[in-house]
Amino acid sequence: MTSKFAQQGKDVGMCLCNVCRNINPINQTHCSRCESKIQPRNYASLQQSWALLITAAILLIPANIYPITMLTNQGKVTYDTIYTGIVHLVYLDMFPIAIIVFTASILVPLLKIVGLAIYLSAISFNLPLSKKKLMAGFHIIEWIGRWSMLDLFVIALTVAVVNMGQLLDAKPAPAATAFALVILLTQLAAKVLDTRLLWDRLEKNNDTN
Repeated sequence: MTSKFAQQGKDVGMCLCNVCRNINPINQTHCSRCESKIQPRNYASLQQSWALLITAAILLIPANIYPITMLTNQGKVTYDTIYTGIVHLVYLDMFPIAIIVFTASILVPLLKIVGLAIYLSAISFNLPLSKKKLMAGFHIIEWIGRWSMLDLFVIALTVAVVNMGQLLDAKPAPAATAFALVILLTQLAAKVLDTRLLWDRLEKNNDTN
């Protein structure tokens, strides 16, 4: 016998408005409350999310290989990647800051890409994974994503504070742009996805798989 928890709005001819959360008949094109356009499912969002995620994964390579900051000290120019910046912090015995930068600049973006890839694969290939756990992980990815901008915030703060002309000058390097795009694209990949596509794959009886 089919569980009542497996029944969805589309099964009873209803659709939820994403703007005002009003429940409308599925055959309506606009919400009866706020007149926003409603759509039972956005199937194109899966391809859009994959495209954004793959682009972010590609950009993650130059973001870590190329310099992210350029420091001019008495006419001598030095470049730092994310990794060398963390090494310098460790060398200066600034372990807490090094851990924060490593977490925000390397660990979090990598985990976001892997987590979103698992989530999208579960939808695309109907993997036997718990939908409830996947949704919990998806919300965590959305929440921690904003902290990935911490490294860029540090760069912006350094550029604003450390500026003494030719004596001492700090500027963002090419990897800063790539890193910012990685953060932006992963956020968009999570934002554009219609999460209802996952729940369409719910098992008829329960969500134990």
